[in-house]
Amino acid sequence: ADSGKITCRGQDITHQPIHKRAKQGIGYLPQEASIFRKLSVEDNIKAILQTRKELNDTDINDHLERLLNELSISHIRHSIGMSLSGGERRRVEIARTLSMEPDFILLDEPFAGVDPISVHDIQTIIRQLSENNIGILITDHNVRETLSVCQHAYIMDDGKLIAKGTPQELLDNKQVQRAYLGENFKI
Repeated sequence: ADSGKITCRGQDITHQPIHKRAKQGIGYLPQEASIFRKLSVEDNIKAILQTRKELNDTDINDHLERLLNELSISHIRHSIGMSLSGGERRRVEIARTLSMEPDFILLDEPFAGVDPISVHDIQTIIRQLSENNIGILITDHNVRETLSVCQHAYIMDDGKLIAKGTPQELLDNKQVQRAYLGENFKI
């Protein structure tokens, strides 16, 4: 879409920068790499935690340890950003997003450039976030990976919404099959 507006809790946030949206509880994970390539995993996460003025050093370290453990990245805490695999980088990016304790996360192509094992790990993380009542909006061309983790989906074709529903409803939809999935698509 190239027009419209974004509201959060009744407030127009369309033109607010990402950091202001984050303070309102909206996390964003862009498709392109968003970590500091020359910082360690630990310092990448701390850099975001330190923007939260309400946290003291003890709180920051507590949050850091929790995120490293929850995302299974403790073993790479001293690794430099540029040395990470695609899946490790994605988990660090998710940890950075979670460091702001969002109510809602926008994931842009979370499965892009990630190996099959890491795809499964990211799907598990997405399910855990949902179970923890964090809303998730995923935009992705990897339909198989995305439909397997979502409760409700929207399919667009040529910039227009052509269908919405549960993953199974979309898989059964003839228009979706013709326009996007193909007749032989299976999950």
